[in-house]
Amino acid sequence: MTAPILRPIDLPTGEIAVHGAFDLSAASQWLAAAGPAGSFAIEPGVLRLAFPVEGAWTHAGAAIRQRSPGTVEVGVAAPVEIAARVVAQVSRMLSLDVDESGFDEIASHDSVVRRLQARHSGARPVLSPSPYEAACWAVLTQGMRIPQAMRFREQLAVRHGRQIGENGPVSFPSPQILAEVGEEPSVGPFRLARLRAVARAAIDGRLATEELLAMPISDAIARLCTIPGIGAFSAEQILLHGAGHPDLFPRLDTQLHQSLCAEYALPPDTPPDELEPLAEDWRPYRSWVTHLFRLDRLRKTAEGEVGD
Repeated sequence: MTAPILRPIDLPTGEIAVHGAFDLSAASQWLAAAGPAGSFAIEPGVLRLAFPVEGAWTHAGAAIRQRSPGTVEVGVAAPVEIAARVVAQVSRMLSLDVDESGFDEIASHDSVVRRLQARHSGARPVLSPSPYEAACWAVLTQGMRIPQAMRFREQLAVRHGRQIGENGPVSFPSPQILAEVGEEPSVGPFRLARLRAVARAAIDGRLATEELLAMPISDAIARLCTIPGIGAFSAEQILLHGAGHPDLFPRLDTQLHQSLCAEYALPPDTPPDELEPLAEDWRPYRSWVTHLFRLDRLRKTAEGEVGD
């Protein structure tokens, strides 16, 4: 692992205005359970993250606190010239950059969504720090259980990433470093080759958030599928959990489809073409509603209601 940043710059006045409901503790719990959003440490009232800043790929840290329902405070550990970019990236990771004002209205004509919103009040999608990290996570989880993928990701970060501050969280390797890793026993040569391909795509700008979000969904998925090792399912997940597209119905997420069939009392083999119309009433927050279904599945798994 490269040396830590010894003198982080703390900017506690970096603030994000919160419009609508948001619960930082729910975001922390999602990160702890789901694992893809980067190296982090949780302490009472504070969510600490470390990640390469998209585009610049400089390692940075963030200490996030919710001082009031309407304000999230971000302490930044990074060179001062990219501090604003760190705050903006945190805002996107926590889905605080999306206008939430119409989200509650969906519940008025969908009783299933109404129950989920009540059960998970203040929960918004929590993203990977960048499409680059989401794509690396997609590669790590291919044919692998989540706990094992989390261990591999941690090993990559420890060996090739950057610790932010003394005893602070460890950032995932920058794409420039990952693209040059010649050997990594934890993931093996085949998976490492795919990770290097993702890193090269990030360096080339093919994983840029703003460009992916500006495209029609089908075009963005096609673009992501040009990266070796990224298929259509992974491309959907990168667009959802990396770029943070707020209004995407994942046609290839079979676990989500199972949840929809159960909640809407549909046959378990109902095809995606028949499930997708259910989501029309969720526009323009289809991704947000699917996140509620994922949260509910995690809750049921923890309580033993469904298998892991």
